[in-house]
Amino acid sequence: MDTSSIDSFQKGTKDVLVQCRDVLTVLLSDYPEYFCVDIIIKPTNNVKIYLDGDKGISIERCVFFNRKIYGLIEEHGIFGSDDFSLEVSSPGTDKPLKDQRQYLQHIGRTLSVSMTTGAVIKGKLVAVHEKKDIQIEVQEGKGKKMTHIIVDLQWADIVHAIVETPF
Repeated sequence: MDTSSIDSFQKGTKDVLVQCRDVLTVLLSDYPEYFCVDIIIKPTNNVKIYLDGDKGISIERCVFFNRKIYGLIEEHGIFGSDDFSLEVSSPGTDKPLKDQRQYLQHIGRTLSVSMTTGAVIKGKLVAVHEKKDIQIEVQEGKGKKMTHIIVDLQWADIVHAIVETPF
């Protein structure tokens, strides 16, 4: 693929992405408990939409949204005459949290938070403040000298956070 083709694909993908996001925004306005976490469009016109809900999202709900979104993409001719495939799923526990609403679901769970400074802070999520920060309870010291402190992490300083899965 030459440079002009790559530029054309990137511009086309951006336009398609905006159109997909617009269609999804309108659809989800009827289902306010659900929200879009991410949309990825691959060069093969494979559209991956990651949805979540304030109380999680079931496989049945993903299938429901897949059918609705597929119909809307076709109806609006977003891919023109080109074929496309669509996958709708939850982001999964191994994916970084992207939306502030996702953090609310994980209060009480352990997060590994990567900061803009390069530091990684691991602790239990104890509070989420929409406009300001999140609060993490971290352990300092060991044994009898171990203490728990609350650390405020500003949204602007968080690169990403991953929920730690206990085994």
